[in-house]
Order: sequence, then C-alpha cells, then structure tokens
Amino acid sequence: MTSPTELVDRYIAAWNETDAPRRKDLIDRTWTDDALYLDPVMEGVGKSGINTMIEGVQKKFPGWQFQRTSDVDAHHDCLRFAWVLGPDGGAPIAGGVDFGVTCDGLLRKVTGFLNFAPQPAVPEKQQ
Repeated sequence: MTSPTELVDRYIAAWNETDAPRRKDLIDRTWTDDALYLDPVMEGVGKSGINTMIEGVQKKFPGWQFQRTSDVDAHHDCLRFAWVLGPDGGAPIAGGVDFGVTCDGLLRKVTGFLNFAPQPAVPEKQQ
C-alpha cells in the first residue's frame, strides 16, 4: 500500500514531468479514473483533463518546478500538504496548500488554495 507521502510525491512528480508518456504513467498510478483537480484558476476533470492542465502550466512556466514544502498530513481518506512553484535556485512565484481525498490508495480529488501567485487575466478551465 502506498503511503500518503509517496502518493503526494508522485503527484508532485507528475506536475514536473515534461515527458508525455512518463507523465501519463505517473497520472495513471496517482489518480482515480473519476479524478478532479480544482483551484482558483484551473480545473482538470479525469486523468486526461489533469494531464492537459499540467501541460498548460508547463508551457506557461517552462523549466520551473513544483516542490512539496511541508510534511503530508493525513487521516482517514484526507490529506493536505504545502507546495511552491519556481525556477531552480530562484524565488518561488506561487505557493499554496492542497487538500486531497483518496480512494483505494489513489487521489480522487485535490482542491488547491493559493497563498500567493501571479494574477491571471481570466480563470482557465480544462476538461
């Protein structure tokens, strides 16, 4: 059985993976089929919607990386952790806390809250 920390680290790895087949494999091993990601500026529905959403973030911030900045706090089927996004060796430009719901050791839903981020012109919705 995957620990909550291993699951979240795979989730972060998917955000950072630029090779499409490897990213798809990470998403398949991390998310349920009925997966949902939601934050104030993006939404991804299902594994393909999450993949499309991640590709969009990577195009907007090429070469930048997500990092988990806290321990993973978990109980029952819930978890939470903090993260940042920034260039390697540089100051982060975005950060927040994500709350997840798991099912059978996989992520079913992640809701992200931004502590700081660039202001988008219009919220994006990916499906």
